[in-house]
Amino acid sequence: MVDNKLLPKLSQNLLEILDDEEYYDITIEVGNDPDKNDETLVHIKLPNILPEIFNVILRYIYGGKLSLEEYDVLDIIKILVAANELNLQELFPYLETFLIENKTSWMEQNFDLVYRTSFENNSFLQLQKYCTDLIIKEPIKIFNSSNFSSISEKLFTSLIQNKGVQISEVQVWEHMIKWGIAQNPELPSKIESYSKNDFKTLKNTLQQCIPLIRFHDLTSKEFSEKVLPYKKVFPKELYKSLLKDFLNNDRKPIEQTDKLEQCVTNEVIGTNLKNVDSMIITFQHVELISKWIDGLEYMDKTNNSYEFKLIFRASRDGFNPKDFHIICDNQSRTVTTVTIIKVKDSDEILGGYNPIGWKSNNSFGITKSSFIFSFKNNNNILSRVINDKKAINNNPYNGPSFGTSDINLFIFFGFLRVRCVRNNYKKLIRENDKSSFVEDFEVFQIS
Repeated sequence: MVDNKLLPKLSQNLLEILDDEEYYDITIEVGNDPDKNDETLVHIKLPNILPEIFNVILRYIYGGKLSLEEYDVLDIIKILVAANELNLQELFPYLETFLIENKTSWMEQNFDLVYRTSFENNSFLQLQKYCTDLIIKEPIKIFNSSNFSSISEKLFTSLIQNKGVQISEVQVWEHMIKWGIAQNPELPSKIESYSKNDFKTLKNTLQQCIPLIRFHDLTSKEFSEKVLPYKKVFPKELYKSLLKDFLNNDRKPIEQTDKLEQCVTNEVIGTNLKNVDSMIITFQHVELISKWIDGLEYMDKTNNSYEFKLIFRASRDGFNPKDFHIICDNQSRTVTTVTIIKVKDSDEILGGYNPIGWKSNNSFGITKSSFIFSFKNNNNILSRVINDKKAINNNPYNGPSFGTSDINLFIFFGFLRVRCVRNNYKKLIRENDKSSFVEDFEVFQIS
């Protein structure tokens, strides 16, 4: 007899045991019901799992059966989250595949929930890829979703930074205003009724979003009719700069054919950016670093984006500096990024660009093109080399380091730490020169 023919009968017997209270010797408390004390039973608390969801999973554990067609999408997502808490990893791909293949319409309309769920941990890889692909390839679906106004700021900024978005920049601006107003339902329905405090409220809401709009893609008419009414939400210097630009008689409005050509180019760039294999940086970081490599600034336009090929990850390949040097020495153009644990839940990222490659010869690499940088709380700092004779630090006992100690990765009592003291680069990229533990770091080959 084939073994798997026994499974249905075995599963049925186990389900019968599950339904028979005679065999109970463990209580598992789910939800937030009052405590129940029984000294004869083992007591396990799972307050984050709803009773009805746990019952579905329990029957799966005993019976090996889980028919998803009978559940609504929200329940399936709750089952996925509960499976993660119970470490039922075999369920992840089954549940994710079902959602992606059968429930895309619902997920597009409730994208913020799907996005937050998928990125709360690193277990739901298929859903993460689905979300990333939708942001890059079809962001218009998110803009047009019924709950667009309730999406998080993090997701919204990811959307408007996406160069592959297939709508005009003035539409992006209009969606941004719509989103900002929705975050403050107390604001008047008509801008003509806005008080000074109303503009201040909207300005505070949009302060991280406005710099991401590509105003140079607007026509003068679009700027005059759609943007100028909201001039009080702009930082003063940005508004003066924009006004000067749009009042320039020599300014050429962007033709529709140019927009289409740019749209096609951006679609190609967006497709490349989604492939960055990183646990630290996003495709937005890749775009910005690519501009810096070409000597451009944040607001500059570019049709160039480099491929970032992961060649080293400390959490995968080892935190000891010798592990880094074995893999990365004598490679070509590299960029290093480092995640720092300064305080609990810190989102600080440090990094540097090395155009001449790494070595272990205990000397300094000479280059005028290297730079270091930091990303923290939407504050980006770029610091280019000023002493090219000491640009790259090739200490064999340290990790990837720049300058004398502008970025210095070193082992201290068995742990990898980082310290930044300005010496050979123009700007200080951290608030202080104290050393901090390194959570992870990655090295990418650039081409």
